[in-house]
This record gives sequence, structure tokens and C-alpha cells, in this order.
Amino acid sequence: MILERKNNMQTKIKKFSDVTLQEYHQLMKARVAVFVVEQACPYQEVDDIDLEAIHFWLENDKNEIIAYARIYHDEQAVHFGRVLVKKEERGKGFGRQLIQLVMEWINQEFPEETLHIEAETYLQDFYASFDFQAISDEYLLDGISHIAMEK
Repeated sequence: MILERKNNMQTKIKKFSDVTLQEYHQLMKARVAVFVVEQACPYQEVDDIDLEAIHFWLENDKNEIIAYARIYHDEQAVHFGRVLVKKEERGKGFGRQLIQLVMEWINQEFPEETLHIEAETYLQDFYASFDFQAISDEYLLDGISHIAMEK
């Protein structure tokens, strides 16, 4: 599904079963570039959550992924994670745009549900600007400082 087109950007929202092989390849390429290579963090990037998640991304007019997040729901809350903006696109407001759209979609699909994220600690103020509250102390997740937050 294409949610909107803004500034030559498309917002794409797809269940795993609707993601094409080409799109999945591009999504994994972007995620590995940021979470494994850039952060020098060897861990299992592809996991079973991908199979149940909603994949949400911004794509430019060249069909390149600019920003990405995945959303999933369990008995306790709605979660989003694996949030990224491609390195060369940072500082242009795409992260804020992505999170605003993700939040709008979640509020429409899961009204009144608790929203839980595991944010990298340095992004605590960014997520607080979307009314998330810290619910834990800092902890290491795959060697990177995180904090649990809810809204």
C-alpha cells in the first residue's frame, strides 16, 4: 500500500507476504548496512518477527529506500523498531517524517493500545518529542545502550 506521496517520496506499508523479493532485498541491505556494518554489531539481523511485522518505509522517486521501520503487535503492546535513515539522507528530517507517519498508522490501526519501543539511548529526547516516556534504566542490547520507552 502507498500511503502518500510527499516531496517525491512514497510511504510504503506492507505485510511480509506482500513485500516483493526485490523490496525485501533492498530492506535487508539497508538494515544490515546500518545495524550490522555501520554500528559494527554482529547479531542476527533477520529474525522471525519480520514474518509477522508490517514493513513501513519511505522510498524516493528512484525506488531507493530512504527510511524504514517495522511494526508488530503482541499481547502486551504494539512495537516498532529497526528504525533507520540511510546515512547519506540523515539530517533532512526523514526520521521525524517516518516516525510521524508510523505513529499515525499505529493510532489508526491500534487505537488505545500501549506502544512500546527499545530506543537507542542517544535518541531518548527524539522519542520523548513524540510523548514517549522512559520506563527503564539504560541497558545494553547487542552491545549498544538502549532504554525502554512507552506511550
